[in-house]
Amino acid sequence: MNIIIAGAHEIGTHLAKLLSRLNHEVKLIDQDPDQLSRFGDYDLLTYCGYPSSIQTLKEVEVKNADLFVAVTLDEDMNLNSCYMAKYMGAKKCVAKVNSSEYADNEHKHMFKYLGVDSVIYPEQLAAKQIASGLKLSWVRQKVDFENSELVLLGIKLREEARILDTPLKDLCNATTPYHVVAIKRGDETIIPGGFDSLKKFDLAYFMTTKQYIPYLRKQVGKEHYVDVKKVMFLGAGDTGLRALQEVPSYLDVTVFEKDVNRCNKVNDLIDNNRILMIESDGRDIQSLVDEGLASTHAFVACTGNAETNILACLTAKKFGVRKTVAVIENMDYAHMAVSLDIGTIVNKKALAASHIYQQLLDHGDVADIRYLMTADADIAEFIANEGSKVTKKPVANLGLPKGCTIGGLVHDGKSELVSGSTQIEAGDRVIVFCHNSQVYKVEGFFR
Repeated sequence: MNIIIAGAHEIGTHLAKLLSRLNHEVKLIDQDPDQLSRFGDYDLLTYCGYPSSIQTLKEVEVKNADLFVAVTLDEDMNLNSCYMAKYMGAKKCVAKVNSSEYADNEHKHMFKYLGVDSVIYPEQLAAKQIASGLKLSWVRQKVDFENSELVLLGIKLREEARILDTPLKDLCNATTPYHVVAIKRGDETIIPGGFDSLKKFDLAYFMTTKQYIPYLRKQVGKEHYVDVKKVMFLGAGDTGLRALQEVPSYLDVTVFEKDVNRCNKVNDLIDNNRILMIESDGRDIQSLVDEGLASTHAFVACTGNAETNILACLTAKKFGVRKTVAVIENMDYAHMAVSLDIGTIVNKKALAASHIYQQLLDHGDVADIRYLMTADADIAEFIANEGSKVTKKPVANLGLPKGCTIGGLVHDGKSELVSGSTQIEAGDRVIVFCHNSQVYKVEGFFR
């Protein structure tokens, strides 16, 4: 595909590097030559210019673009460049916005009419992930499919797990109500075979169905984890504010924010007596302790500073908080936080990349796709077409690319797990886990 990215800042940089490795034709526009100079080792073309300049758009041949992504720091420039790019021939345009009202579904048709096929509001994407992460205290990551009937759970395994050190061929069979689709062990991601086994401290990814989540909880030794009812937030910036609007209503929430104006804004926008706003610097450990840190079930650090968020979560862990969530923008810090056993890591770049992946593979046979930063993997939901390769042989004989595995499917509205003998039928919605950017190779199996 011919992809043009406008803006070589956080999200644009991450996307450009990621997509250039996937054999797409990528062009990157930015007005700062110093920003562009960092891409000498990547297979992409850079253009120094204003993304909203007609001349620049002509130079990058925007008329031939399959996808135009505007992710500069300037919201107006993103929208205006998309308007022009679409008028000049770009097939699909995506703009990053900084205003929550632009991301409302009620305005989607207006932007579509003006030439913006999709808007990205990273703070809202992060907020939804934070809220989802608080629902299960014992899970690092949760991805829902088909109205949460089919779920992917990322779980850190401890010594209490009952399923350690047993080959998967002996642990799992056609009747086992979960499927191990990936294992993150140190810096390595493993798509397991029958002779692989789960080890202590692995971050294991399980596909299961909704009704068997309690069963899986026992198998991984997490039944003693207390469900989250009391949570502390550090920071009430844009991401924190959106997350507070998304968290389940049954939670008791304490928020530490040192900026009085932000405190007032939260109080004005969230009319809920379960949220206690404290005008205080949450980096003051004694303040956290005084407000009951030791009896808190979950701790969310979402300040604008990655170091603060990491240290705050480590402090919460020290005081016995089971569930910690850290918003970390720097990719190097994000990977370090995983190794430090911080808990759930929320990275807006990865979330934005996932959103844009959906635009890249937005064909009739692709229903959804997510990017998992911690595993460097994609989870794609494909629809099997009549006569496609996946409908001609059982799963074990399909010859899927190395690093790919099928975790589950939905047949006639019923969610079910997949084994080697499963025969996929036309119209089935199939969940595929793909490591190391193999998702584009799998797509052909479903057409």
